[in-house]
Parts: sequence; structure tokens; C-alpha cells
Amino acid sequence: MLKVGYIGLGLMGKSIARNILKAGFPVVVHNRSRAAVNELVAEGAQEAHSPAEVAGQVDVVFTNLPDSPDVEKVAIGPDGIIENARPGLVFVDNSTIKPATARMLAARMAEKGVFALDAPVSGGDIGARNGTLTIMVGGDAGALEKVLPVFQAMGKTVTHVGEAGAGQVAKAANQIMVAAQMVALAELLVFSQKAGVDPQKVVDAIKGGAAQCWTLDVKPPRLFVGNRAPGFKAYMQAKDLNIVLETAREYGVPLPGTAENAQLFNAMLQMGMSELDNSAVVGVIEALAGIKLQEKQ
Repeated sequence: MLKVGYIGLGLMGKSIARNILKAGFPVVVHNRSRAAVNELVAEGAQEAHSPAEVAGQVDVVFTNLPDSPDVEKVAIGPDGIIENARPGLVFVDNSTIKPATARMLAARMAEKGVFALDAPVSGGDIGARNGTLTIMVGGDAGALEKVLPVFQAMGKTVTHVGEAGAGQVAKAANQIMVAAQMVALAELLVFSQKAGVDPQKVVDAIKGGAAQCWTLDVKPPRLFVGNRAPGFKAYMQAKDLNIVLETAREYGVPLPGTAENAQLFNAMLQMGMSELDNSAVVGVIEALAGIKLQEKQ
């Protein structure tokens, strides 16, 4: 059985590592803050004190970190994974980072005989907890085959998109759609209420038709009771949209709708809502419309 390392035990990473552990894999964990490490160690994981220490004792090492510079530091920085990586190790990054960074890291790892898979995930904290994530993978098909049993403990859908960086391109595309859905949800709720109609009844009326989507199924019940806690934090959504726009500029692709949505999520950050759920972008639309969604008990 593969021995698995997991680095980065945040909102998503901790739940993913727990599911890998529950599936019976021996797991070595590392994280900057101690609480999540202690929690998983109590459940049977082993602790390591650096990325290099993790890499030296596992067959596959995962990272789940906030942004491209964080992944670079953990993967190829001082005391990073690469320093203690043996040929044949598989490095899997569950973070959402720039496709160009994923390709660079894959090339650097290849110099040491290490296989790199960029494998960002979608499904939020609910999917991470339930082991139902969607996983989009770029990199070597043979390496994916090797670690597939671990992916199956994490998610319900695993798609090999293409070579290094392809997983991150797919995740960027995913975030284009997610942001558009969150903004559309915010607009339709505020529009309905300001037009004098119960937004909850509007949602009930439209979610079985052409407007049906995951966002419309999952987010309104939380918003209607005033729950704007993450989920997927607004500042991470804003970060992901910046990655999308930077990558689009590299390839000369105009993304006018995404650029507008990025402004709305950046406005959330300026309005002090960075730690709220990405569906809480409704707060920006509320402010612009001069109303507040009515909460139901």
C-alpha cells in the first residue's frame, strides 16, 4: 500500500488527509499551524516537521496551499520536497495555482526523477469532507495510475485532462463558471426581493428548469438563514480569478465577464468580507441595490 504525505491542512486539506487516512493509507502530515496536525495525529497520522522530512518517507506527497509562491516554496525551496525526494516519488499538488507554475514545477521535479501531477479539486468544504471532490489532473498518465487509489479516497470524479499544467487550466475554467454562478445567484436574489417577490419562492420556481446548477441547489438555503460562512472563502475566489485573468493575458484571450466578476470579488475584500463564503458576493450586490436580503427562521 502507498504511503502518503499531505502538506497543507487548511479547510480543504485537513478533510482530504482525513479521508485518505480513513481509506487505510498510512499518512504523514505537515502544516505550519499545529492544531490540524495534532487532530490528525490523534486519528492515526504521523507527524513530520518539514516538507523535506515528509518527502523522505512516502511514495506520494500531496500539497494543498493558498497560492503559487506557497507551492513553489514547499516544493523546491529550502527544506522543500525536492531536497529529500527519491526517484519515483509522485508529487501531487491539490492547490489552485498558475498553469505556468505547475509546468515549471513538473520540469524541476523531473530533473530529480520525480513525477509531478497538478491535481486541483472542486467541490468545496462539503466535497472535501464527504470525499466527493472533482479532481482534474495534468501530468504523466502512469503516475496518475499509481496514485489513483488515493484519489478515489478523496473524490468521485477523476479526469486526466492532459500534460503538466492541464489540470490547472481546467481548474481555471471551473472558476470562471463558479464565479459567474455566484454573481448570477446574488443578482437574481436581490432582483427578486427588490421587485417585491419572495426570493426563496423564485429559487423554488426556477431551479428545476434551465437555470438549474449546483450553486442554485446548494447556496440559497444557507443564504436565506443568514449563513455566509465558508465554504470557499471569498479571498480565495478572488485569488483564483486573478490567476484566470493573468493566464488569459498570456494567451491573448478576452474574458470580459470574468473581469467584471473579479472586480466584484475584489470589492468583497475591500468591504471586509474576505473570510466569508464566495456566495456572500451577494453582499456587494445588496450594497449597490440598497437592500438586505431578508433572513428566514
